[in-house]
Amino acid sequence: MLKEIDTFAKEFLEFSKDKPIRIISHHDTDGITSAAILAKTFSRLDKKFSIRIVKGLEESIINKELARQPHEVILFSDLASSNLDHFKNLDHPVFILDHHEIDSTKVNNKTKIINAHLTSSPEDNCATGAGLCYLFAKAISQENQDLASLAIIGLIGDRHETNLSKIGQQLVNDAQDLQIKKGIAIYPATRPLRRALEWSTSPYIPGVTGNGPGAMELLRETGIPYDRSLLELSENEMSKLITAVMIRRAQDNKPEDILGNLYILKFFNTKEDVREISVLINACSRLGYSDIAISYCLENEKAKTQALDIYTKYKQELVSGLRVAEKMDKIKGKGFVILNAKNQIKDAIVGTICSMLSSSPTYDQGTILIGMAYNEDKIKVSARIVGHEGRNLKEVLEKTVITFKGANPETTAEVGGHHFAAGCLIEKDKESSFIEVLKKELEIEIVKV
Repeated sequence: MLKEIDTFAKEFLEFSKDKPIRIISHHDTDGITSAAILAKTFSRLDKKFSIRIVKGLEESIINKELARQPHEVILFSDLASSNLDHFKNLDHPVFILDHHEIDSTKVNNKTKIINAHLTSSPEDNCATGAGLCYLFAKAISQENQDLASLAIIGLIGDRHETNLSKIGQQLVNDAQDLQIKKGIAIYPATRPLRRALEWSTSPYIPGVTGNGPGAMELLRETGIPYDRSLLELSENEMSKLITAVMIRRAQDNKPEDILGNLYILKFFNTKEDVREISVLINACSRLGYSDIAISYCLENEKAKTQALDIYTKYKQELVSGLRVAEKMDKIKGKGFVILNAKNQIKDAIVGTICSMLSSSPTYDQGTILIGMAYNEDKIKVSARIVGHEGRNLKEVLEKTVITFKGANPETTAEVGGHHFAAGCLIEKDKESSFIEVLKKELEIEIVKV
């Protein structure tokens, strides 16, 4: 895939020679770090560019952005693979760096795209949006190798660190000042454990997550000082901590869910846990501060202060949302749970809440969790799966939306995402009918398995 990226970079530079660039990227950590890598790359080339961060590519957004052609070059990062139908009759090409699933039959000569799913070896070439943007930046100039750190943050933010592809390993090799340590996958590894345990949402620890006294009690049992960080633990202390957490997650019996690599990067000239950096970036963007998130990625000191304040509020929102989700009535079926939060949980965090619940011992491996939350006149639908195996969530939602459109042809719903995380927006006044179609589709999928 590196040869294809090299060709893509040369073609992009030639096409954008005398034109400003319009970067359109996704609002999660991977999308924000993608945009930051591109911003830094184009700044170093002294090119004019602008950035738009979006939750998803609705038709209205696509039409508005394409109207900028031919005066600007459009570059999508971490999205657009599901929207190729909108690009089939263009007079000017669009450029796409994305890793989501794609229908290769819809690619045409006006769609210049890099996507691992279009290669002969998708698993070896698997990379997040930020990883592809980094490889694009490096193809432009070897001096951009320092941007590998942002690619690592995107990789962790999209949870691609458990099984590194060949491309993922290259990012790790390229990243300077990256430290990797095996241990319990609680973050941040650089902060006092009493706080890290209390705010631990992935893994979720019964009696400890969201419970300060519960976190202190766990540390008392193990004899670990409250202000010690994970990075400072001896092997014996780490072993005691792992045992104590596993006891509280006894229903789960899946130690692999709490064990993993801790990734530490030098950021703002300080050792920081990459998972915490990625969650902080995600927090800023999802709460409507994508500009601060990008500035933070570019290590702007003012943005750092603002981002930390937003992050504190975000953590409080998550713990509050988690409590609401745990107590609310749910629609349950064989192999699936639908959490229709309406306006009780913000649409910006309903997917994160589902991800948190997917790491709790409450649900069986392979269970599909569907979160729904109001977003003005729309409903945000987010799908997550418990564990690392199960049905393709993007396909499940796509089949649901196809059936839903049959009965509601006026709907503008479109699905985005991939195997283990997917989502869509539907009209608020279609709530009941969508849920009925979704339930039937989930039950059909169960029968097929």
